[in-house]
This record gives sequence, C-alpha cells and structure tokens, in this order.
Amino acid sequence: MTENKLKELLEGVYARKISPEEALNQIKKLSYEELGFAKIDHHRALRQGFPEVIFGPGKTKDQILTICRRLYAAGSTVLVTRTTEEVFQAICAELPSAQFNPLARTIVIPAGEIPPTGGKVTVLSAGTADLPVAEEAAVTAEVMGNEVERIYDVGVAGLHRLLDQMDKVREADVIIVVAGMEGALASVVAGMVSQPVIAVPTSVGYGASFGGLAALLTMLNSCAIGVGVVNIDNGFGAAALATAITRRKR
Repeated sequence: MTENKLKELLEGVYARKISPEEALNQIKKLSYEELGFAKIDHHRALRQGFPEVIFGPGKTKDQILTICRRLYAAGSTVLVTRTTEEVFQAICAELPSAQFNPLARTIVIPAGEIPPTGGKVTVLSAGTADLPVAEEAAVTAEVMGNEVERIYDVGVAGLHRLLDQMDKVREADVIIVVAGMEGALASVVAGMVSQPVIAVPTSVGYGASFGGLAALLTMLNSCAIGVGVVNIDNGFGAAALATAITRRKR
C-alpha cells in the first residue's frame, strides 16, 4: 500500500463511500501476504517510501515469479536485484512491461507512480570493472524516484578524468562512489565536495584486495568528512540510503 492509496481509502471513509470497518479490513488484508516460502510486506512502501525489493540469489525462478506477480497485482512497482536473463524471460512472458538491465542484473516492472524525490544522485565508478555495482546503484536510485547522473571510469589512476567532471559532480544532492582495488576514489571526491558521499567498495582487484576488504577498510578509514560506507558490492543499499536523504527534499 502506498501513501496515495491510503489517502484514497481515508477519503472514501470521509465521504462515507466506505465504512470504517471495511477500510480497516483492507488495511489489515494488505499488511503482508503469506506464500509459505515468503511473506510479502505490502506495507513497505507506506513505511519506507518504496515497495519490498526482491533479492534474486537463493530463490528459484518460480519463487521470484510468484513474488513479482503478487507485488504487481497489489499495484507495487517491482524491483528484482542480482538476477538473470533466464528469470527475466520467465517474468516477461507473464508481465511484458518488465525491463531487464543485464549489466546491473536488475528487473524493473513499473506499476503505479513512485513520487519523485526532487533530488539528484550522481553515481561515480572508479573503473569499468566496477560498472555492474554502479549500474545497480543507478537503476535503483532511478526507480526510487531520483534524477540520476552517471559518471564512469574516473578512478585515481587518471585523476584528470575526475577533475574534468567536477562541475557535474557538484550539481548532485548525494554522490555515490563505487570503487574496488584500494578504494581511494571516495576519499578524493569527498575532499572536494560539500554533499554527502556514499562509498561502495567492490570486490574488484587482485589477491591482496581480499575480495573488496581492502577497499572497504580504506573507505571506512577515510580522512575526508561526510563519507558513509555500505557493504562490499552493495549498490542497491547505497541507492536506498541516497534516496532516504533526497526524499527529505520533498
């Protein structure tokens, strides 16, 4: 249930088109849906501004399709993360409005209107190898109602590439910086802007990067102010945090 749907329900009670008891039953009915293998939280959008998101790994194709079907039927925009072409084909056969981003590994099924936050999120990637995580962040931020600017391959190995883009970077309300290897880009960016920077370490790098741990520790130990850090490869989490910030503009 979204804020708009709840408002319509309350207006119906006010206009005596629906009884308070029926309105209460509808609210209770939509709280969550028991599927046996999952409990779908239909009130997520009402509490947090965006419907429940489906994390693809660990779920079967049929489980993902069933959850998508129920969320969509309830009028919710559907976002599936870390998914595959095979899952997309199964969903698209039933819900043809589904959109697949193979780089981000996301599926979006638009339903209803997500209110725009009025905010702008800029996503930076240090290198091309970081793009799957950067695109996950960008797609998530867009579907959550933000204007998104992508600025890719501007890592510290060629700092002039970043400096050429700083005018664009400073136009953002929130900046997401995605970097692997030693993860230095977030500190560099945060030292040159006044906006909050959300740092996303990636598992990109040679052996001593320890699957992203080196970048994570660099970002956590940044001497620049205004840096928040999410988990390794968590582009979705970075976008959700950025949206929690930009939504305050409304």
